[in-house]
Amino acid sequence: MKTVRVVAAVIRKDNKIFATQRGYGEFKDGWEFPGGKIEEGETPEQALAREIKEELDTDINVGELIDTIEFDYPNFHLSMDCFWCEIVQGELELREHESAKWLSKEKLYTVDWLPADVGLIEKIQEKL
Repeated sequence: MKTVRVVAAVIRKDNKIFATQRGYGEFKDGWEFPGGKIEEGETPEQALAREIKEELDTDINVGELIDTIEFDYPNFHLSMDCFWCEIVQGELELREHESAKWLSKEKLYTVDWLPADVGLIEKIQEKL
């Protein structure tokens, strides 16, 4: 099975987490943490900063690794490095996503997370 390596930003502000809704592809309408694929020659941190700039026109500070989520989808294995992030500059402008929300700890389960992202929610709740 093919492995896809990606990164995800858990953007924190005022004890809330930024969640995005996919606007395209096989998992359209599912909720996820923004991010994307790691390109050849990039560190996970570099990939994440680039992806957030491309997807949300925002500069972030990539912080501590929360966890690496390993998840088997029907057609591929996902390996997702998830980092705490903070906004440095920008307004989180949606360029590829359908919608977005700031979620408090109590509201984290009010959206329909993609299967791989569900595994991260409990770890985030512990740290908020």
